[in-house]
Amino acid sequence: MKKIFLMLSCSAVILLAQDFNAPMKAYMKELEKEAKAQDASFERFDAKRGESIFTSKHIGKKAQEMSCTTCHKSDLKATGLNVNTNKTIAPLAPSANAQRLTDVEEVQKWLRRNFNDVYNREGSALEKGDVLTYLINQ
Repeated sequence: MKKIFLMLSCSAVILLAQDFNAPMKAYMKELEKEAKAQDASFERFDAKRGESIFTSKHIGKKAQEMSCTTCHKSDLKATGLNVNTNKTIAPLAPSANAQRLTDVEEVQKWLRRNFNDVYNREGSALEKGDVLTYLINQ
């Protein structure tokens, strides 16, 4: 009985896993090439590193401590709130918002803005790929 439960649980996890659409897969391949060019030891993007990037606190461009979760919250299936503009942010998790991580130009724009807001700099290809890998699994 335990084996059956374990098999069903694993199957459910696999079925719930999200994947990028074709344009986003191509963008991820570009990021992989960039990451490899920046670091020859690069092997693959990592969701755990992405989670760490997403949740770690930094002094942002407005000289205040913040992380991505400052606006997007810890529960990425919930609505967030931009602390600078007071505008609501639709859930970031693709499992809660099917439009998330589907448009490469939108993703690039928001990665650029949000890395600048939180880190006060552009994100590296490795950081972007890790964060996207983390997010697609939410």
